[in-house]
Amino acid sequence: MTTTNETAATDTPVPAPEQRISVPQLAPDYYQAMFAVDRASRIGLDPKLAELVKVHASMINGCAFCIDMHATDAVKNGEQDHRLVSLPAWRETPWFTAKERAALALTESVTLLTQGHVPDAVYNEAAAQFEEAELAQLIALIATINAWNRIGVASRLSPAAK
Repeated sequence: MTTTNETAATDTPVPAPEQRISVPQLAPDYYQAMFAVDRASRIGLDPKLAELVKVHASMINGCAFCIDMHATDAVKNGEQDHRLVSLPAWRETPWFTAKERAALALTESVTLLTQGHVPDAVYNEAAAQFEEAELAQLIALIATINAWNRIGVASRLSPAAK
């Protein structure tokens, strides 16, 4: 049985891990170039879909900073909380459209390249749901969020306490 004192002690927030390195400070030209790539990767994509993709890739990669930032942005773009929290189980939920499902499957395949590359079935489904230029933008977006996730995880970026 847990006492009141034990409960209070376990409810105390744990401090975020210390950031290892500041990429913006130490590689500023690269960091600014990443912002330009990020802006370019979103051109022509529905902002709500783009944020779903970013949150999903960030969840797969375990980037707390990006999960927090893009979930917040998704909500600002009108995304519903229940859809965000169910992203890890999107295949088992009824509330993602065929287009969103194709984007989420492609996100998983591109993010987890070492687990079978991008299967033809996944790519073909995405190609059936997206115009060719939009599909190219989606691939660019997925590649870009994966780069951001690697920066965030390697440098131990942490979301701000709320």
